[in-house]
Amino acid sequence: MAEETLSNLLIEERRFPPTEEITAYANGTKELYDRAEADFEGFWAEQARKYVTWYKDFTQVLDWSDAPFAKWFVGGELNAAYNCVDRHVEAGKGDKVALKFIGEPGDIRDITYAEMQTQVAKAANALKALGVGKGDRVMIYLPMIPEAAIAMLACARLGAPHSVVFGGFSADALKSRIADAEAKVVITSDAGYRRGSAFPLKPAVDDAVSVEGSPVTNVLVVNRCDAEVAWNPDRDVWWHEALEAASEDCPPEHVDSEHPLFILYTSGTTGKPKGILHTTGGYLVQAAYTNHVVHDVHPDEDVYWCTADVGWVTGHTYIVYGPMALGATQIMYEGTPDTPHQGRWWEIIQDHKVTILYTAPTAIRTFMKWGAQVPQKFDLSSVRILGSVGEPINPEAWMWYRDTIGGGKAPIVDTWWQTETGGHMISPLPGVTSLCPGSAQYAIPGVVAEVVDDNAQPVENGQGGYLVITKPWPGMLRGIWGDPERYRETYWGRWPHLYFAGDGAKKDTDGNIWVLGRVDDVMNVSGHRLSTSEIESALVSHPAVAEAAVVGATDEMTGQTPVAFVILRGSSEVTDSLPEELRSHVGKEIGAIAKPKSVMIVSELPKTRSGKIMRRLLRDVAENREVGDVTTLADSSVMDFIKNNLKAKK
Repeated sequence: MAEETLSNLLIEERRFPPTEEITAYANGTKELYDRAEADFEGFWAEQARKYVTWYKDFTQVLDWSDAPFAKWFVGGELNAAYNCVDRHVEAGKGDKVALKFIGEPGDIRDITYAEMQTQVAKAANALKALGVGKGDRVMIYLPMIPEAAIAMLACARLGAPHSVVFGGFSADALKSRIADAEAKVVITSDAGYRRGSAFPLKPAVDDAVSVEGSPVTNVLVVNRCDAEVAWNPDRDVWWHEALEAASEDCPPEHVDSEHPLFILYTSGTTGKPKGILHTTGGYLVQAAYTNHVVHDVHPDEDVYWCTADVGWVTGHTYIVYGPMALGATQIMYEGTPDTPHQGRWWEIIQDHKVTILYTAPTAIRTFMKWGAQVPQKFDLSSVRILGSVGEPINPEAWMWYRDTIGGGKAPIVDTWWQTETGGHMISPLPGVTSLCPGSAQYAIPGVVAEVVDDNAQPVENGQGGYLVITKPWPGMLRGIWGDPERYRETYWGRWPHLYFAGDGAKKDTDGNIWVLGRVDDVMNVSGHRLSTSEIESALVSHPAVAEAAVVGATDEMTGQTPVAFVILRGSSEVTDSLPEELRSHVGKEIGAIAKPKSVMIVSELPKTRSGKIMRRLLRDVAENREVGDVTTLADSSVMDFIKNNLKAKK
């Protein structure tokens, strides 16, 4: 992807330098970059001893002798649950609220660190009673309730790797993950609340574990909704009964720094699920360090809220392990942004004085569509830091987020990272970075990222290429569960000395890194390489557009051609001339070559329940193919609407 084959980014000249007040308060400093560059291993040793309590100190920071398989903090021993719970209680902070849980029906539970310690110890002993020990795998399939975090930490307490499966996944998806991990126990609930009603979870587990040869011996069931469930007395155990019978005394297991902490499966559309393996020491260090300097969490002062689900890596790192290792107070919300009303999130921020909000661009663009008048009804003055995660954020969505939610002053940390990386890799630092809307900007201190050409040579400013990581980092995946060769081929196969996970990127003239999304989402139009995310940004910069998804469709004349699907802002009207107006707008912003062949105005886009746009389904529609699997969509009827409208316009 050399420079001449990648289109120019939208020119973004707006910059927002930090104020003196923000700089004076921030955890991150310019000196962190200098220290990391001067002494890479020494820098990470310093972070490891600052953020983690070790039972046994490490003797070597990094062993890269078996690259690409890393060992970090060699010889060190620790326990993740102890670091996230017990040590805060021992430090006299047992009365501090760890989780402020808000259920969708409106029930609220404040759980202190002392109460977390008791619950985690009891849950660990309950798992012990079911035969779970160090090294055994436990599958977790729960809604966004405190028991999800408690279950994860209970596993960590025993040294039993957990594998959390998002509650929106099907029984077949759960079954394949159980088989791959050879899980001994599944922790689930009867149901969870979503959009005003209970959605069942246990039936999917019953289906998944009923196959012959299933490794699962027991299913531990949380009673969340008092739903009627089928019950197998030889296998099923109620969570509350198991914890009532369990002792509060459960000493944390001392594990090696490289002991597996969890397996998290990436949701590919075909083939065997890919179990990303993370180990304990390096992952916990990076989780706590990045939560501290990127999100700028001050544990004794902030109320932090990451809106992700624990079924995704964002929920692992920035709900459970990062904030709790720091001893922070955080919000855990069960429901959706529009239940019981579209201002639900802003009401929570107002009522609980949330200071840090970390969410996805998909959510931000949805709020844009609903209109600024919704958040303007609430007092959001407590908000100090805003974060973005999951995909590149369009500059206009970035500006709306800052102005409407952040009061025109809150710094936005636009973070690039992956399930595989374990924690933030590229992001501005509050108080340090002069912010550029739409750009993740620079690798954080201690991470070395580069944009390279086809020959693995770094590109100059203003050029594009492939986003790679050139040095190992503590939170990196240690492999794919049970398949080391697949790990080597997938991430290190293109350039054995560089980590490449498939994202394209560009440096602007100031050296800011712009992540363009998957290389697969770069189209070849008449020999020109065009990024779908770049065209989406151009569309969203139009005042009528709230959200856009662009795919490359096969075209006999040009090889590929852009096809756009857009959602309008709430105040915008659909006119016959609008699609052509939007095509022309893209031409003006990027160039005629980037003008979509067609622009379809839709009321919704096909999204998973985690908020990711399923562009492969849009590509199926654009190329007139049979639409693929829609089981992970939040609303599968969206695809019927899009298909029918496209046919009507042909």
